[in-house]
Amino acid sequence: MSLANEAAAGGNVKQQIIDLMSGFTAETTPGAAAKIADYRQHLRPGTTVYITFLPGSDFDQTIAVAKRLQQEGFNPVPHLAARSIPTRAFLERSLLRLQQEVGLTQALVIAGAIDKPLGEFSDSMQLLETGLFDRYGINKIGVAGHPEGSPDIADEAIKQALKWKNDFAERTGARLYVVTQFCFDAQPIIDWDRKIQAEGNRLPVYIGIPGLATLKTLLNHAKACGIGPSMRFLTKQARNLAKLMTVSAPDRLLTELARYRASDGNCGIAGVHMYPLGGLRKSAKWSYAVIDGEFTLAKDGKGFSVDADIS
Repeated sequence: MSLANEAAAGGNVKQQIIDLMSGFTAETTPGAAAKIADYRQHLRPGTTVYITFLPGSDFDQTIAVAKRLQQEGFNPVPHLAARSIPTRAFLERSLLRLQQEVGLTQALVIAGAIDKPLGEFSDSMQLLETGLFDRYGINKIGVAGHPEGSPDIADEAIKQALKWKNDFAERTGARLYVVTQFCFDAQPIIDWDRKIQAEGNRLPVYIGIPGLATLKTLLNHAKACGIGPSMRFLTKQARNLAKLMTVSAPDRLLTELARYRASDGNCGIAGVHMYPLGGLRKSAKWSYAVIDGEFTLAKDGKGFSVDADIS
């Protein structure tokens, strides 16, 4: 390949990465929010920010963070975890408050990470079937995706649930989309996306990517989430103990996903969701450097490094 062609190919890949990263969404928790003086110091106006509803937490805290994010110029998207909702009445009161106090139109509806439901709901489909989201003006709804499976749900059940959600979106007009668990290796994501598209998925997919963190931090998160192939992928890297003291960035993951998205017309990936495992500040700074094109492709074409100082 000539130098001119090499430069053109590199330019194409770079733009593909920028296109994939543009419009990324972020995530926070009420605990993290208490340590952030102002989200505007880290995120650009209008960014969509998901609010994790951790097991055992008070949903009032989620509502308070949603109000704060809106006041600071962001689009808040609270998690609603079926197994952590005690009653239908609680769900309705929560949605009413989110409508009245925040003007909410978007939410992420998931099963939740506890073994035994607190009340009558055990999965996201039961929440959707209540009709309460439509009643309270929430018509854009995220649901969970599992490229590497789930420790709590059998693969066949995951397949049937995604089919049900596609059918639900078609018969109700709800704007459903998929947000996945965070992953570290592109190939399982690509294989999964091809599989669900072949099986009839038509919901846009947003891939969870890990923010900047040490490999030790990522291993702890991956273990807690029960992620299989990525655990093995990371464990191999962690054999080099020196890498445990360095910052890991998802550049290779993004590069491979961007190439796949650009080359496969059936790709269902619409964007990415950033899990700021090592803290919002560094992950956001890195993400905006990518969006602004302030990065250099690796010579082997398998990743890139940002040019900006993100320390």
